[in-house]
Amino acid sequence: MSSDTGGTPADPFLHPAFFYRDSDEYLAGTMEFIRGGLANAEPVAVAVPPENLALLRDALGADAAAVRLLDMSVAGRNPGRIIPGVLRAFTDRHPNTRVRIIGEPIWAGRSALEYPACAQHEALINTAFAGRAVTILCPYDIARLDPGVVRDALMSHPTSIDTGIEKVSPSYDPGRVVAAYNQALPAPPTGTDVLDFDEASLPGIRHTVTEFARAAGLSAERGLDLELAVAEATTNSVVHGGGRGIFALWTVGRQIVCQVRDRGYISDPLAGRIPAPGLRRGGRGLLLVNQLCDLVRMHTTPLGTTLQMHFAR
Repeated sequence: MSSDTGGTPADPFLHPAFFYRDSDEYLAGTMEFIRGGLANAEPVAVAVPPENLALLRDALGADAAAVRLLDMSVAGRNPGRIIPGVLRAFTDRHPNTRVRIIGEPIWAGRSALEYPACAQHEALINTAFAGRAVTILCPYDIARLDPGVVRDALMSHPTSIDTGIEKVSPSYDPGRVVAAYNQALPAPPTGTDVLDFDEASLPGIRHTVTEFARAAGLSAERGLDLELAVAEATTNSVVHGGGRGIFALWTVGRQIVCQVRDRGYISDPLAGRIPAPGLRRGGRGLLLVNQLCDLVRMHTTPLGTTLQMHFAR
């Protein structure tokens, strides 16, 4: 498999999509990748959904202890936390050697609400790891995923692997994927209270969130997470979004949704996905929001930004 090579001197980063149709194809491709890494003494991590994680753990046997194994449905529940919390968290521990990762953020159980954030994540990996000696193999179950997902995969991955053959993706254009899913978000349901806020009203917003979380049955721990996420988002609006914003909070099904709108524009698509340098003030608000929420969706243009934060009850 050519994804076992070290890239080029100009860019050692490799990011192939791996297409499979059943568990046999899945194991053939992923185990070759993992075994190759272990044979080369390269650190290997695997972050995939539970069903495939169990397959790989069984296939690895005693070698499972040498691989960092993560349940992507937990570690990557919010796609916005995968780059900082899964991929960078592993690669940054091994700065002096090539690293291999299997990351499967898109599977048949992902919802239509989550998918745009997943597609943007896959595209942004290319920018986040450009120039680094890292190979990230991304499996796609093309027997169960929508054909549109496969088309997006070919745009967000420079190469694809199918039945052991690696090909250049002629439609590779990750920026197009990021832009395509920078979509306007659903408005709050009719009857939802919509509140204007500025710096003076931030404590009142926090009180509203506390009472809402309690009434909605959110656990005390997750209620504190929701309060902190809202505090970060609304403070960002005051500091970076024109000094004020618009806030709404509602439930839909088993989800609590909090929306913050302001006049700011987030021009860096990696904002909230790359840790800020240790000595730099600020730059951590969106990063923390991504870590705390079960899903984060954002629509940003020069006219303003809408942020929706989801918490499962």
